[in-house]
Amino acid sequence: MLRRHDTTALRERFLKAQPFPFLAVDDFLEPEFARAMAASYPSFEDASSLGHVFNAVNEKRKVQITNPESFPEPVQQFAALAASEEFREFLSKVSGIDDLRWDDSYSGAGMHMTASSGRLDVHVDFNRLEQKGWYRRLNLLLFLNEGWQDEWGGRLELWNADVTKCAHSFQPIFNRMVLFETSDISYHGVTPIKCPPAIARRSFALYFYTEQPPAGVDADKQHSTIFRSRPNEFMRGYVLMPLSSASWALRSAYRTMRSRTAQLLGLKRA
Repeated sequence: MLRRHDTTALRERFLKAQPFPFLAVDDFLEPEFARAMAASYPSFEDASSLGHVFNAVNEKRKVQITNPESFPEPVQQFAALAASEEFREFLSKVSGIDDLRWDDSYSGAGMHMTASSGRLDVHVDFNRLEQKGWYRRLNLLLFLNEGWQDEWGGRLELWNADVTKCAHSFQPIFNRMVLFETSDISYHGVTPIKCPPAIARRSFALYFYTEQPPAGVDADKQHSTIFRSRPNEFMRGYVLMPLSSASWALRSAYRTMRSRTAQLLGLKRA
């Protein structure tokens, strides 16, 4: 299933990457097997009956199937590969993170499908696996979209730590794998999707953990997914805030605008 890759070269790219360790690898799987995986994905409508449907402000028109029994046979085969010790050793060699653990509950992972008009705002992921207390260390995303057009959006974006600049942007093209280190600065998101109604953006997500926290990280710190607005999404920043914070921020913005308006009017009268 997995093509032969130069782990030394991949590790060098991964560790040197900015703004956080990552790499993108095209032709990750053997093409025939990747096509079998892609062809086995159900329609968006059928997937909606098999998994969890997201229709929130920050994540909408997306289905996530986490039950391995609902995976089609080719996807089950890839899932078995991902769970193997050999695959985790491969990821350890690439990332430099030893003793990686596998989450067989697929919390947040598994088969992902996003339909036209779907989106996923910029965010950092939850940092602890609640059931086991493990520390989340790696995200692996495998894209399975043959013939994807750039004008359809759906790009994976990697942002800097204060979400002021998109550092990298990847089309979700067929058999492309993106791996990145999960941390409190690994902000990423998906651009709005504008594909035809009969098509959905397809990917398979894998998350890996360690029992021990990464160096320099507070072992007791735990948080869920944290969303942020892009610099050109002024009003969306208030939508993604907790209600109380958004209310305060809007009042503050209104006061500032009123004060500046008064100053301008005063200058004009003078």
